[in-house]
Amino acid sequence: MPKLRNSIFLLLGATVVLVVGLVGLLVGVVVLLLRPSLRPGLTERLGALPRREPGGVWVHGASMGEAQAGASLALALSSLGVRATGTAITRTGRNVWKRAAPGIPSSFAPIDHPLCVARALARTQPSMLVLIETELWPSLILVAKQRGVSVRIASARLSDRSYARYLRMRWLVQPVMARLDGVAARSRLDADRFAALGVAPERICVLGDLKLDPAAGRAHLATDLVRATSSLPIFVAGSTHAPEEQSVLEVLAACERVGHELALVIAPRHLERVDEVEQVIRASGRRLYLRSQLSGQPLANGDVLLLDSTGELAALYAAASIAFVGGTLAAEVGGHNLLEPLFEGCPVVFGPNTRNVRENAILAKESGAGVCVDSSSALAEVVVGFLSDPKDCRARGLAAKEFLESHRGSSLRVAEWVRNGLDEM
Repeated sequence: MPKLRNSIFLLLGATVVLVVGLVGLLVGVVVLLLRPSLRPGLTERLGALPRREPGGVWVHGASMGEAQAGASLALALSSLGVRATGTAITRTGRNVWKRAAPGIPSSFAPIDHPLCVARALARTQPSMLVLIETELWPSLILVAKQRGVSVRIASARLSDRSYARYLRMRWLVQPVMARLDGVAARSRLDADRFAALGVAPERICVLGDLKLDPAAGRAHLATDLVRATSSLPIFVAGSTHAPEEQSVLEVLAACERVGHELALVIAPRHLERVDEVEQVIRASGRRLYLRSQLSGQPLANGDVLLLDSTGELAALYAAASIAFVGGTLAAEVGGHNLLEPLFEGCPVVFGPNTRNVRENAILAKESGAGVCVDSSSALAEVVVGFLSDPKDCRARGLAAKEFLESHRGSSLRVAEWVRNGLDEM
């Protein structure tokens, strides 16, 4: 009887797990259907990734920045003779893979559910899975390990918020962390945090930030944008969140008060906010152009161009006199890539909320072309100051570009680390 009772309990437990898993999968499908931004690639999200030859490395980065870093790594792996494929969760991330590494096969990533992940792994059959930054999806990691796939994290980072949350759930996180075969952290701080969460110290190294490498396959500025931005100084506000659009509009007013000519380009972090941002701009009384409707006319003093496209921000930074990177004045965001303008020789201003890009903020300040401000009025003051001395502004940008050269090379270092891991398998 005890054996029969135990068998019944085991059967019931397995049934519950199966039912919960199926319900979770159903919920995931419903979410995909209700969120238009996630509908593209639905079959791939359910695990039907294109079939690949066995072996090679699967590189996964969630969205735009992580996909860009992943593409740089995949190209470096290819230069070492290692076959790589890439995935992303968002449409913008998927577009980055296509644009930055067109020779690397890429697709949407599966939902983090055991059934979807198992199906994806069965079709791609990688030898190693490399996750970019903080893509700690438990089903993806655990199912990959069950199938004998080595799992590593590259450019690994843990923000203050993520680290605090994981510490509170350490009992749940530690079993996943312990299964990681290697962590290449961005900094010593990140390395220590992964060790505290359960990654064996001997499996952790510090190889730098993949985002400090130049972007691969960067597109040149389109002809109509060249005409639009060539007649006067351009201020580019990239990756903005509410209420940062209002802050950068105030910069135009400040420049007008002192007689500086300036046109503004706003690139919201999320394209879903384009309509909202358009209303904010129109309420300011500024003449507005949408990127999708631009017909080649040059921007005039005080005009605003709203970027409702993807893939052109980096090239616009190269055409700008000065830039602002968003998510830094918005209180709860924590910042986006502060170095992208500096790579293009463009000075950058940013707010104090940089917990997600702490090392980038330090490098930006050290370069001499990155300035941190604590308010909208301070932002306007700094931009006015830069425009008051255009030669100094350009010189700072070029010096910053040269400064960052010494910090590049992470892609090749991480690629060699991955190849060595494959050789040891």
